[in-house]
Amino acid sequence: MNSQPLFLTRRRFLKTSTTIASGLLLPAWNFAQPQARAAARRSVSPNDKLNLGIIGAGGRGTENLRSLTTENIVALCDVDDANAAATYKQFPNAKRYRDFRKLLEVEKSLDAVVVSVPDHNHAVISVAAMKLGKHVYCEKPLTHSIWEARMMRETAAKYKVATQMGTQGHAFEGTRRAVEVIQSGAIGEVRELHVWTDRPAGWWPQGVERPSETPPVPATLDWDLWLGPAPFRPYHPAYVPFKWRGFFDFGTGAIGDMGIHNLDTAFWALNLGLPTSAEVKASSTLFKETAPLWSIIELHFPARGKLPPVKLTWYDGGKLPPADLFLGEKIPANGSLVIGKKGTLLTRDWHGGETAKDMFLLLPQKNFVGYVPPKPTLPRPVEHHQEWIQACKGGAPAGSNFAYASVLTEALLVGNVALRVGKKIEWDAAHMRAKKCPEADQFIRPDFRSGWTL
Repeated sequence: MNSQPLFLTRRRFLKTSTTIASGLLLPAWNFAQPQARAAARRSVSPNDKLNLGIIGAGGRGTENLRSLTTENIVALCDVDDANAAATYKQFPNAKRYRDFRKLLEVEKSLDAVVVSVPDHNHAVISVAAMKLGKHVYCEKPLTHSIWEARMMRETAAKYKVATQMGTQGHAFEGTRRAVEVIQSGAIGEVRELHVWTDRPAGWWPQGVERPSETPPVPATLDWDLWLGPAPFRPYHPAYVPFKWRGFFDFGTGAIGDMGIHNLDTAFWALNLGLPTSAEVKASSTLFKETAPLWSIIELHFPARGKLPPVKLTWYDGGKLPPADLFLGEKIPANGSLVIGKKGTLLTRDWHGGETAKDMFLLLPQKNFVGYVPPKPTLPRPVEHHQEWIQACKGGAPAGSNFAYASVLTEALLVGNVALRVGKKIEWDAAHMRAKKCPEADQFIRPDFRSGWTL
């Protein structure tokens, strides 16, 4: 890693953001950009096995591994030996590392890595791997900040690697069917969208102050490596494992965690791109270091070609859209309402539906009796992780590749910027800034701790 600290002046910020914007966002949203193999990369045929490195072997990494045992698990990496103990036992022949930098330096045979660590470390690990020509699967949200999302997109395109963000629902049958139904015009022109989640209640703490106690760091945990690029703070069990998500230095709150899932169907179907404004309409008490217990955020998306502008209202912490919008249907804890002139499409979970049995609903149901969906136009992958595996072996780009995932992530993180500055912001996507709001810069591209950089 570069040992020089990352200092960010406003001049450098604007210069960098303009360069990135011009290179990444014009023309708009080429989600399926080519991802051909780089010349120096090992050629892996569909019948060969990839050599995989798993960075973040415990927690979410354990779940990802369930779908990746078709490949060679060469190396495992985790800063917390206790959290990764079960995975280490399951793969006794895989080499173990604490520091991902050492893993990337030593394991020359790796074809790809899976990044299943907290949000604030996604970009530093993924970018380092991509610069070495490694394919990357990264958990959602793709990044901790907007600038990192653009850097991930740029790096993936430059090094021509196969990528995938961990939005399993993107590959589900119901999701792709819902996208086809919306794009066919079945519910008509869409100008209004509602997305909600029950998180964080019962999942992780939010709306709290930083703990003041300084207990000793467990012998099994490398706290400095866990912090990575985040500002230093003393260890506390309030953060590890998993409880970090509501703390702004490490996570992106409910909108980053579940917004990525719950918005995905409509975002894809409507080709939303980036918003032009974001405003917090209501929230519980705001804290400096953690997301609130609940919030309602409004995002406005501009017209896209023949598609009209869209107003998105996001709800978290158990807040819900007006009950009358559901037309008498049971209101799920997570979901979305895509409201068109001819009808409404309701997703009843964090995706469009895994199978035909739990697919979306078209409302009012009486208006869609006998409705015949359009013929499939989207590819049907066998499974989300395996879709990425096939892309690594020369197949078509995965559906939630970084070209797509970076834009979805940025769109939602604009909402978080509005939350943190405490006022409505006008988003200038071309220059990656909030207009006339310089105080937002620190939340768009945060300073990294000395010794860490992309």
